[in-house]
Amino acid sequence: MIGDMTRDEEMATVLGDLVEQALQSGLPTRQQALALLESHDDELLEVVAAAGRVRRHFFGNRVKLNLIVNMKSGLCPEDCAYCSQRRGSEADVLTYNWVDAATASATADRAIAGGVKRICLVASGRGPSDRDVGRVAETVRVIKERHPDLEVCTSLGLLTAERAADLADAGVHAYNHNLNTSEANYDHICSTHGYADRVDTVAVAQGAGLSPCSGAIFGMGETDGDIVDLAFELRALDPDSVPVNFLIPFEGTPLGGEWQLTPQRCLRILAMFRFVFPDRELRIAGGREIHLRGLQSLGLHLANSIFLGDYLTSEGQPGSADLEMIADAGFVVEGHEDEALPAARHDLVALRRRGPGTALPANA
Repeated sequence: MIGDMTRDEEMATVLGDLVEQALQSGLPTRQQALALLESHDDELLEVVAAAGRVRRHFFGNRVKLNLIVNMKSGLCPEDCAYCSQRRGSEADVLTYNWVDAATASATADRAIAGGVKRICLVASGRGPSDRDVGRVAETVRVIKERHPDLEVCTSLGLLTAERAADLADAGVHAYNHNLNTSEANYDHICSTHGYADRVDTVAVAQGAGLSPCSGAIFGMGETDGDIVDLAFELRALDPDSVPVNFLIPFEGTPLGGEWQLTPQRCLRILAMFRFVFPDRELRIAGGREIHLRGLQSLGLHLANSIFLGDYLTSEGQPGSADLEMIADAGFVVEGHEDEALPAARHDLVALRRRGPGTALPANA
C-alpha cells in the first residue's frame, strides 16, 4: 500500500499514472505492470476504463479486421507444445499441402466483403524453402491484382535475410513471428528451436523492410512475471502490431488439459499490453471466443484489432457475429466508419412458445 492510501486510492493512483504516461507513449514500470495483473476482479472495470482511454486516444472507436488463410496445414516438424500441427500431435485437425493462389484469392474476396483490411497467409513448418517463397509470391501477386490496397502478412516460420527480401519484393507488407512466451519459460514449450531463433526472425523481417508483427500466447503455465517480461521483451523489438493469443487447449497436444484462464485475467493481460503498447496495433487473436466468452466486447475497449472468422485449425464465431458485436459495443470497422447495423433488429424478437401455458418446459 502507498503511504496511508486505501486500496481503492492506490489503484486509482496507479491507473492515473499509467494513463498519463501512455498518452505520451511512455512505458509503465515493471511494478505498475505487475499491479495491473494482480488487480482484483472488483477493480476490473476501472482497469478497462483506464486502458480504454489510451486505446481511444490513439485509435478512436475503430476496429481493424484481419483474416487468416492457412495455406499449408499440419505435419509440422517442430514440437511447440501448444500447437495442434506439431510433430506428434494427435489432434484431429485438417492436414493438407499448399492451397493454390486462386483459392487464397477467393478467400480474400470474401474477407474484403466483410471489412477485412489485412490477410495473413500462414504455413506450417520450421521455415520456408525457396520454392515455398515462390508459392507465396505468386499468391500475393494474384491477390494484389484484385485487391491492391489489401495488406498482406505472411507467417512462415524461421526466416533468412534472403527469403525475407524476396517476400518484400513480392509485395508482402508484414511478417508475423510470435515470441509466444518469455525467454525464461521458452524451454518449457519447445525444444526444436529456441527463443533466440524467434527474436532473430523478427529482426530479419524488420531488416528487410517488412512490418514486424510479433505477440504472445497466454495460458501455458506462465507467471505474472513471465507475462511482464515478455511484454517488455516484445516492446524492445519495436513491432508495429502485437497479436495476443489465449491458448486453445487442443486434445492430443501436451497442453490439451490446460484451462488456466478466466475472462477477467484475459482482460487484465490485454489492459497491461495496451499500456506497454499504447500506440501500436494490439490484436485479440486465437482463443478469444473460448476464454473471453461473454466479455469479448470489453476486449474491444483495449485492443483495436481482431481476427474475423476462423483460425488456423479451429473455428471462430461467425463473422457476422463479430460484426454485430463491434457495432453493438459502439465501435466501427476500420475503413467502413459510416456503416452500422440496421436500426431495426426484428430478428431478435421471439414470441414465447414454452413454459406456462404450453406443453414445453420453461427456459430455466
